[in-house]
Amino acid sequence: MSKTTIQIKKDTLNKLKHLKSHSRQSYDEVINIIVDESYDEILSEKEITEIKNALDNVKKGKVKSIEKVAEELGVKL
Repeated sequence: MSKTTIQIKKDTLNKLKHLKSHSRQSYDEVINIIVDESYDEILSEKEITEIKNALDNVKKGKVKSIEKVAEELGVKL
């Protein structure tokens, strides 16, 4: 495995230290966990479009209350 050195501030290093799940965990592992989790939070263009459409529907009043939906489905709240 090749290695490299990166420059980070001391408080960044302290943050990384606090994110370790055990003392022997490498910073590489910590950084990869953070990067992998960030990919889970990125919305696709389709998801963004669907959210915008849903917000437009709310603004236009094209929504039903939870009570109305439950009634239509025969579900008791």
